[in-house]
Amino acid sequence: MGETQRVPGLRPAARRGATAVGTTLGLVIPSRAQALVDATAELAALFDDAGHRLYVVGGSVRDVFSSDEPSVDADIDLTTDALPDQTEKIVGGFADAVWLQGKRWGTIGALKAGRTIEITTHRAEAYHPDSRKPEVVFGDSIEVDLSRRDFTVNAMALRLGPDLELIDPYGGLDDLAAGRLRTPLDPEISFSDDPLRMLRAARFIARFGLEPDEALVEAVGAMHDRLAIVSAERIRDELGKLLVVRQPSPGLWFVVRTGLAGEFLPELPGLALEQDPIHRHKDVLAHTLAVVDKTEPDRLLRLAALLHDIGKPRTRDFGPGGVTFHHHEVVGARMARDRMTALRFSKDDIETVTRLVELHLRFHTYRLGWTDRAVRRYVRDAGPLLEQLNELTRCDCTTRNAAKARALGQRMDELEKRIEELRAEEELDAIRPELDGRQVMDHLGLAPGPEVGHALEFLLELRLEEGPLGEEEARRRLDAWWSERRATG
Repeated sequence: MGETQRVPGLRPAARRGATAVGTTLGLVIPSRAQALVDATAELAALFDDAGHRLYVVGGSVRDVFSSDEPSVDADIDLTTDALPDQTEKIVGGFADAVWLQGKRWGTIGALKAGRTIEITTHRAEAYHPDSRKPEVVFGDSIEVDLSRRDFTVNAMALRLGPDLELIDPYGGLDDLAAGRLRTPLDPEISFSDDPLRMLRAARFIARFGLEPDEALVEAVGAMHDRLAIVSAERIRDELGKLLVVRQPSPGLWFVVRTGLAGEFLPELPGLALEQDPIHRHKDVLAHTLAVVDKTEPDRLLRLAALLHDIGKPRTRDFGPGGVTFHHHEVVGARMARDRMTALRFSKDDIETVTRLVELHLRFHTYRLGWTDRAVRRYVRDAGPLLEQLNELTRCDCTTRNAAKARALGQRMDELEKRIEELRAEEELDAIRPELDGRQVMDHLGLAPGPEVGHALEFLLELRLEEGPLGEEEARRRLDAWWSERRATG
């Protein structure tokens, strides 16, 4: 267990002026902690004058001691022994705006100088076995409040006021230094309080390079079915946070190996196909996680990378030439749509990811070079997702064969060069028929109906095949097409 530590070298700037950092019990306090003190000094003085204590908690304190993290985020989380009504009164004359949507749970929100501040009364919360909503009980002990937090590295607080104190009753600093992930209480208690913490553990493992202790791993393995009481929206959001850390794979391996992935993304452990010594196909799960790590930390691109091969287990077949996964991109797109729908992703997000999954092999169909026609179709099909599709395609190459990797890179370079060349010659990003629907109807004397659609499809194919023709030539070709259609109809 840790302890409360007085930090004499840091004092609120609003009262005594900014000072150099200090040490206590051999602990060096990084100078960037002063930014937290300065940002909260005025508010801390108001709580102190009202006879209450105010603490910075959670990630802001952790990040002071994390070598690669900023000390002050745009938003600051605070906790206090003041009850919600008392907090509302104190901040009323301080903040530029106050909101009370979270008051029933003890949280008062405020906006000051463009920064969002949330102040929550000390509390303990726990889930009933079959409930998705926590039961909130207010308290006056910072140590009890910290005990109900997710991990020891988040269960630290800085007491603000004339004498700044570091409160670390559960050894969060030691765990941060040792690269260890633990819960303040027994993990069974912490994960019962909020089962989403099991998935959040994956994010902390990936983001901070922490190694989960044995008790935590065992608890997730035994309790992962408790995730069923957590809403799909919360799971979706936590997954998104995991995917945008610099290297998500350690966290993704954690959810697979503990069985947690089976509760919200069962397709992921399903990718762990056995290695076949005869056909020599590689582990699809290992390949998938490598692709995720290689892509830029864009939430939807990373999700497409995670799901791009989920159709392989359903399409795997063995033939004379080895293992095949014919049409796995089509099957995978349907599976991705179903899974994202279950996780309550937005319609736009679903369309983006499923389209990337569906198109991720399109590049490989053009093995004999990129004709203008092929480039136009590729760009038209990718639409606004062109850059993301190209990056997914590049990152999908995880072979250790340097010659193969080099060849694929050269082919992608060639494609991107051809795209730029055609962009300079024609409106490549806005490929459409030379005539619109109204012009087709006027020219052919048609009323709205299926024939107009067929005519537009013909003109679009013409545009893709031959490039810009001009309206006069388009009308001439349309006349010829219409005459032939009527003659054979």
